Amino acid sequence: MTRDLVSGGQQIHAPDDLKSLLEEIHQQAMKITEGHVADYIPALAEVDPELCGLTLATLDGEVFNVGDTQEQFSIQSISKIFGLMLAMERLGEDLWDRVKMEPSGQAFNSIVQLEWEKGIPRNPMINAGAIVVSDVLVSRYSASKNAVLSLVRTLCGNDNVYADNIVHQSEKEHGHRNAALAHLMKSFGNIDAEVDELLDHYFWQCALTMSCENLARSFTFLANDGICPFSKKKIMSKRDSQRINALLSTSGMYDQSGEFAFTVGVPAKSGVGGGMIAVVPDFGVICSWSPRLNSYGNSARGMYMVRELANRLGLSVY
Repeated sequence: MTRDLVSGGQQIHAPDDLKSLLEEIHQQAMKITEGHVADYIPALAEVDPELCGLTLATLDGEVFNVGDTQEQFSIQSISKIFGLMLAMERLGEDLWDRVKMEPSGQAFNSIVQLEWEKGIPRNPMINAGAIVVSDVLVSRYSASKNAVLSLVRTLCGNDNVYADNIVHQSEKEHGHRNAALAHLMKSFGNIDAEVDELLDHYFWQCALTMSCENLARSFTFLANDGICPFSKKKIMSKRDSQRINALLSTSGMYDQSGEFAFTVGVPAKSGVGGGMIAVVPDFGVICSWSPRLNSYGNSARGMYMVRELANRLGLSVY
């Protein structure tokens, strides 16, 4: 049996029992043993590599969970979306004078490219771009961490979301390359706040811990023209939600963004904590988590699960 769903104006023939489909895909993913946990942040190196979860949150209010979907994990670069939302709200069009919206074609923490382009990051999904966004938040909010935390808790409907202090401190102690990016941009006049202050915010934001279900619920507004389908509240304008989806499509999956667009075809963002969210306009959000990373810094099992589910349901937006 199948039921008809709509995504991006196209009809999807989905199994009536979506939970069974997720369970099948999750079981297949558990056979994947390639990849390694992120070890350049010591606190992340201690995470159990066998943990694995898959969530699908649809716009009709259904949430399907398989595996370790209630386990809290460090969302890392996925948090860049939350920071960007607040920066877009505060700075408006002026934000795009300080950070561009082009794919980088370089590693997410490239210093060389930033030097070539005089301190203007290619997009807000690479580290330099997210550091500029953090500078906006630290400079424009009296309590930038509280602003981010309030937004995240509201979006996922969970007041128990927090930043892991051990991960936060671990990142601060080993974040020399990010500090180099910040100082380089400050030398070009693209950073206003004190570097130590904005880096503290950036590392804290990356240390936010959430579950697959938390994340899937949080980003359903991006699949619904800026409106949260659970609370019915307008989170942002349709145009801004489309802009974020465009950035995720071109730059959300590190150096694997082009391949992901080619093989899966939906906006997505990953983090080195092993999490990944994929936005399917007019349908919902897929969130996967498994700590083993491939050579691009994306979850090996997560890539398989999201790709398989999207392909089985025909979810490509292209």
